[in-house]
Amino acid sequence: MKKNIAFNIVIYLAVFLIVLPLIVLLLWGFSKRWPWPYIVPREYSLRGINYFLTGYGNSTKILLYSIFLSFVVTVITLIISIPAARALGLYEFKGKSFFKLLVLLPLIISPVAVGIGIQVFFIKIGLANTFLGVVLVHLIPCLPYGIRILTDVFEILGESMEFQARTLGASKLQTFFYVTLPLISPGLISAASLVFIVSLSQYFLTFIVGGGNVITFSMIMFPFIQSGDRTIAACYSIVFIVTTLILLVVMEKKVKAYYAIENHFYI
Repeated sequence: MKKNIAFNIVIYLAVFLIVLPLIVLLLWGFSKRWPWPYIVPREYSLRGINYFLTGYGNSTKILLYSIFLSFVVTVITLIISIPAARALGLYEFKGKSFFKLLVLLPLIISPVAVGIGIQVFFIKIGLANTFLGVVLVHLIPCLPYGIRILTDVFEILGESMEFQARTLGASKLQTFFYVTLPLISPGLISAASLVFIVSLSQYFLTFIVGGGNVITFSMIMFPFIQSGDRTIAACYSIVFIVTTLILLVVMEKKVKAYYAIENHFYI
């Protein structure tokens, strides 16, 4: 009984700590004047929304462009992560622990040092200030998440189901598409969701490699946060959160619906 009470307290406290900042953010997004020590704004306005819709910089187009860029990064990350995670999760080889640590190095090393070094290299090979260059640099912070999540998935699932499919006459390609992918789809959705968010929120690496030619939503959002214009910063943050949630829900439903149709067809 005491354990249940303690568990409920922790859950309610966690929900409160998550919801309260969102409420404050929402109030700031529609506030005109919020002086100390008032708990709620004294005046409200749509200045933030109006600036996002009609302000200088084509925020809506930049948002759609950022979604497309992050989608490309997510697809490439998953394509690379699946074979890498399969090797790390299912096979035993010398230096496996070292390679697992190596995968996490982009999260350990400062992005400032990495970004400056990559910028110099990309300038030499002609990828600086290009869409492709930004996509490639986004893979650096995204790949560790994709590989790590899918490695755990492959370690849990093992190869038994794939062996059964191959024994029944399925080819390697058929086994991958009709057995492996449906089995790892929950982990695939989790990895894709996290990778998409990481890519969409990248500011420094995009700024360094994009050089101002590749403008993403985070690049027009962060200056408002740093300048102290809380109304517009909160509005852009709300748009960022809502966009991310909508895309993640749509992505999850589409993937689940696809595999549900495939499983029903083959059953």
